[in-house]
Amino acid sequence: MWIREELKMRAKVAFRRNYWSAVLVAFVLMIIGGGAYNGARRAYDRASGNDSYSYTDFFDNDYGYDYDYDMNFSGVVNSTVAVVFSAVMGIVMIVGIFFSIFIGNPLRVGGNRFFIMNQTEQPSAKTLGYAFTSGNVGNVIVTMFLMDLYIFLWSLLFVIPGIVKSYEYLMVPYILAENPGMERSEAFMISKRMMDGHKWDAFVLQLSFIGWQILSAMTFGILGIFYVEPYFQATMAELYTWNRENAYRNGYIQ
Repeated sequence: MWIREELKMRAKVAFRRNYWSAVLVAFVLMIIGGGAYNGARRAYDRASGNDSYSYTDFFDNDYGYDYDYDMNFSGVVNSTVAVVFSAVMGIVMIVGIFFSIFIGNPLRVGGNRFFIMNQTEQPSAKTLGYAFTSGNVGNVIVTMFLMDLYIFLWSLLFVIPGIVKSYEYLMVPYILAENPGMERSEAFMISKRMMDGHKWDAFVLQLSFIGWQILSAMTFGILGIFYVEPYFQATMAELYTWNRENAYRNGYIQ
C-alpha cells in the first residue's frame, strides 16, 4: 500500500527539479480543468433566470433609463435582451464543450505525460502536445470523451455513483499518456483494477490539499499557480506510477 506522505515528498522533489516547466504545464492543466466552462455556465444561468441577477437591474436609473417609458416596451426590450444573451452564452458554452473534448482532453493527457516523465527526466513544456503528435489523437479524444460521458451518466443516477466512477477511471488519462493507442475497454479495465481498494485513499490524498487550496484562494490564486497546482499534479503522477508498478506485479499489465 502506498503512503500519502511518501508520494507527496517525491512529488515535491520532482517538480522542484524542473520548476518552471512544471509550473507552466500545471497552469495549462488548471485552465482546461473547467474554469472557462464554469464561467460560461454561470453566465448562462443568469441569462436563463436561474441566478439572483435580474435583467430589470440592467435598466436601473444608474444607467440613465427613465421608468416612465411604456412598460410594455420595456418588457419587450428586457425579453429580447434576455433571449439574445441566453443564445450567445449557450453558443459560448457549446464552444467550450467542443474545446474541452478536442483540445482540452488531449492537452490533459499530454500534461499527465509530462509529470510522469518529470519523475526521472526533465521534459520540456512541449510534452503538453504529445497526444497530437503521437499518431493516436483520435483514440485519445474518443476514450477521454467516453470516460467523461460515463461519469456524467452515472452522476445522473445519484451523486455518489458518479464520484465512485470518477475515481474508478482516475488513472485512464495517465494510462493514455503512456499508451495513447490502447483500446479504450482495456484502459478502463486497467484503471478499474488499479483503483480497486484505493478509491477512498485517493480521495483522502486529494482532500489533503484542501489547506493549500485555501491558502491559494487567500493569495488570489498566485500560490496555486506557482506551487499548489504543480505540487498536486506531481503527486497524482506519483500515485499513477505506484499503481502502474503494482499492476505489473499483479499481472494487470503485461
